[in-house]
Amino acid sequence: MDHIAIDLGGKESQICVRAQEGTIIEETCCGTLRLASYLKKRPPSRVILETSSEAFRIADAARELGHDVRVVPATLVPSLGVGSRGVKNDKRDPRILSEVSTRIELPSVHIPSELAREWKSCCTAREALVSSRTQLVNSVRGWMRSELLKVSTGGLGTFPARVRLRAKATERGLPEFIDNLLRVIELLNDRIAFADKELKQLAAEHPVCKRLMTIPGVGPVTALRFVAALDQIERFPNASAVQSYLGLVPGERSSGIRQRRTGITKAGPPRVRWALSQAAWVLRIKRPLDPLSLWAKEVEKRRGKWIANTALARRLAGVMYALWRDGSRYEPSRLRPRSAP
Repeated sequence: MDHIAIDLGGKESQICVRAQEGTIIEETCCGTLRLASYLKKRPPSRVILETSSEAFRIADAARELGHDVRVVPATLVPSLGVGSRGVKNDKRDPRILSEVSTRIELPSVHIPSELAREWKSCCTAREALVSSRTQLVNSVRGWMRSELLKVSTGGLGTFPARVRLRAKATERGLPEFIDNLLRVIELLNDRIAFADKELKQLAAEHPVCKRLMTIPGVGPVTALRFVAALDQIERFPNASAVQSYLGLVPGERSSGIRQRRTGITKAGPPRVRWALSQAAWVLRIKRPLDPLSLWAKEVEKRRGKWIANTALARRLAGVMYALWRDGSRYEPSRLRPRSAP
């Protein structure tokens, strides 16, 4: 079996093909959009890619053509020799990866399904809209503070109208540059509402997400983020593996006789941890008598509210995994008692 290492680029990609014994068969440069056509001409081979924006789409095409695909984590390639001694270029990198592949079984990250990637992109797009709106609202509020203006309380949906009403009651009125910001905020409010509706519909149509949303505090964004991150529940043997994958377990820095535990590893997808953390806060506020909320309250007495919320987010991940694995719905009475960490 040949080993085809590809150093992906936005326009051009460098390719190095080696035989099983390590001899270089071919080195060439190919347009990234033409890689599928190139791989179609090759016999079934092992294709080695480094994680990048283009990697999963090329991996899909290679697998459809019968190739064995390995998407190597970008954090691992330096230990394989890529960039050693300060020398790194497009031609050298695929040479090293193909040579290593002939000697060892290179590990591969999970290649997410098309649906998982689409859901992740939908959630990311919504979060980009929310982030943009937050920046604009903060800019308007900064101007209001400089003008000693205050508006009545309310949601972000009515924020532009409240600012206009208050500013027009002053001698100076509403400057045009602030009105421009308010117009964009109104447009973003409309787009965010549309994105929320879209995510809510996606979650309502998916049986796993519907079951996960029976947990108090877990909404469409959290459910979609969680399912998109795990993608295939069979990849995880138990809840602890899921919690570790999401970076919600304590780390460790031990050496010799020195044993030291650290904060959570934060090794997994950060947006999933953020969503679970928000779900934990909502659960504690909306359902204070839920067994999970009561458990978190006991943790808070000993460790503080921030650690308690992180611990609850970790336990939520375990409960969500169990519901997905068992095909069940959330029933507080079935929760097993657990001592506070």
